[in-house]
Amino acid sequence: MAMETRPLVSQPALLSGLDARSAAILREIVEQYVETGEPMGSRTLSQRLPLSLSPATIRNVMADLTDAGLLFSPHTSAGRLPTEKGVRLFVDGLLQFGSLSEDERKSIAGMLDVKGRSLEDMLAKASSMLSGLSSAAGLVMAPKSDGTTIKHIEFVALGPGRALVILVSADGQVENRVIETPPGLPPSALVEAGNYLNAHLSGQTLDRLRETVSTDMTANRNELDHLTAEVVASGLATWSDADERGGTLFIRGQGRLLADVTEIERLTTIQMLFERLETQETMLRLLDLARESEGVRIFIGAESGLFGMAGMSVVVAPARTDSNRIVGAIGVIGPTRINYARIIPVVDYTARVIGRMLG
Repeated sequence: MAMETRPLVSQPALLSGLDARSAAILREIVEQYVETGEPMGSRTLSQRLPLSLSPATIRNVMADLTDAGLLFSPHTSAGRLPTEKGVRLFVDGLLQFGSLSEDERKSIAGMLDVKGRSLEDMLAKASSMLSGLSSAAGLVMAPKSDGTTIKHIEFVALGPGRALVILVSADGQVENRVIETPPGLPPSALVEAGNYLNAHLSGQTLDRLRETVSTDMTANRNELDHLTAEVVASGLATWSDADERGGTLFIRGQGRLLADVTEIERLTTIQMLFERLETQETMLRLLDLARESEGVRIFIGAESGLFGMAGMSVVVAPARTDSNRIVGAIGVIGPTRINYARIIPVVDYTARVIGRMLG
């Protein structure tokens, strides 16, 4: 399955001021941190480094890296952990990541196959898949779809006061919304509302359909009785409200972020993170971040401006169609020590597959 080539990571490498041995020591410490979360001391480093350096020399380099704000000592031990600045430097210029195997690519594409599946199902599946592959929380953001041509609209009764609105786009995507219906609505009103809207479709976009129906209902109120008119307006408003929120956000795997939580403060931070993710401002910002990049973008701690907190990283990529139109943002949220080498190619390829499927 051939996919277009593009830069995998959009940040430039920033290694100014680091010599070869400093870079090698920083790499080893960050890789140990990502793997175990534990600090690394000079004796362990001397055994693992490909360079022939004495523990004393390594301690001097570690001291220099600490002074530069790239390492810190978590307690009185001689071991060091990377700061967020150190992790940033590692990701920008020292990280080595491979490409996905053909079997992995086929597996991802197969899990996202949308045949017979609604758009919501596909996006939810994508976020669950990202969570499983990354052992972090997966997120998929789909923008509003004002420009989508509508093929069919249907209303299905769910019980007293509720109905399901089914919207089918010209490209076969299916979206469902539950609406409240007026008291005393007869079943025939749902059928009449669907017939009315489908008679006015003619391959229109949702925005254009709203305008047409609004104008027509104002001029011809007698064509529909009052209750049916309310159903029509409510059905269209459901998608209008979703668009005004900026799109649809799916997050799966939040529980994975709690696996290593031992402090109340840390738990509170993660809860605040997901509360923030549910807001319109953050969803729109996620799309903006995706638009600004050609490949995957990695944000360490508060760098993205999304959450204003330390200890968490965001890996996000734009989902683009063949015509380069943004159709969503694909990403992973996890602790700063997530497996970047594994997650970056997974996020990149998933974004490409979804971009192609939604294009």
